[in-house]
Amino acid sequence: MKDIGSLSHTRWECKYHVVFIPKYRRKAIYYELRQHLGKIFHHLARQKECRIEEGHLMVDHVHMLLSIPPKYSVSQVVGFIKGKSAIAIARTYLGKRQDFTGQHFWARGYYVSTVGRDEAIVRQYIRDQEKEDQRLEQLKLWSEG
Repeated sequence: MKDIGSLSHTRWECKYHVVFIPKYRRKAIYYELRQHLGKIFHHLARQKECRIEEGHLMVDHVHMLLSIPPKYSVSQVVGFIKGKSAIAIARTYLGKRQDFTGQHFWARGYYVSTVGRDEAIVRQYIRDQEKEDQRLEQLKLWSEG
């Protein structure tokens, strides 16, 4: 019951597993950017009254478990987070200070699924994603040899 949010006339628990990638799925989320992005994502989520319950930044994609109030659509929140974070990335790492729309960092679109009673499974999946990717890379090396 602790995860139930409330608005003036509404009690809610709306959680979504969201995944999105950098444009061309390039491996652009490196160490320094990775640390910076976490703070940016949490700050932007709070601006839309959302919470990032769980998250993991991989080198070529982002996983989040987002809690979004019913007054916002998933597309509004994800679009806001991707757009504003792209602008922040451009300003911080590309040296552009103004008139930058950030249109070139994230790919269009995203994956989303609702999270109901499987929340614990989704949380574990997000936590273990990096280990799983490393395991698959190791399997590829053995099968190619």
